[in-house]
Amino acid sequence: MKEMDIGQVARWSGLPVSTLRFYEEKGLIRSIGRNGMRRVFSDEVLSRLSLIALGREAGFSLEDIAAIFVGNATPTIDRARLREKADELDRSIRRLGAIRDGLRHAADCPAPDHLACPKFRRLMDLAIRTASRGRARAPRRVVRQSRGADAGSEAPAT
Repeated sequence: MKEMDIGQVARWSGLPVSTLRFYEEKGLIRSIGRNGMRRVFSDEVLSRLSLIALGREAGFSLEDIAAIFVGNATPTIDRARLREKADELDRSIRRLGAIRDGLRHAADCPAPDHLACPKFRRLMDLAIRTASRGRARAPRRVVRQSRGADAGSEAPAT
C-alpha cells in the first residue's frame, strides 16, 4: 500500500484540496494519518475518487454515493438504484433530444414567425411541462394558434 499526501491526491484527481477535505468530512474518503500538517491517504483513495466522479457524472447525489461506502469493505452498489438512474437518464436523453431537434428545426424553419410554426409551439409546450414539474398542478397549454382567416391571433386554451 502506497501512501500519498493530500497534495499528491489533489494533483492526481484534479480536485482542489478543499474538495478532498469536504469528501473526508462527509465520510466519502478517509485519511490514514498525517505527515506533519498534511493528511495522508492510501492509494486506495484514488479508486474511491474515481467511483465518486463516476457517480457524480451519472447524476447521483453525494448522499447516494456515500451509501455505497458503508464500512471499510468493498463498496456495495445497489443494482436496482443503478437501473432507476439509467431509466432516469434515458428520459433525460429523450427530452433533450426532442429539444435539440426542435431548436434545429426552428433555426431552419421557413415560417415567417417562430410562433406560427407548429413544431416550435410543441417545443414550447415541452418546455413549460418540464419547468412545471414539481408544482401542484402543471399548467395546460397556455395559448393555442388559431386556424383559419385569423391565423395571426392567439386565443386562450380551453
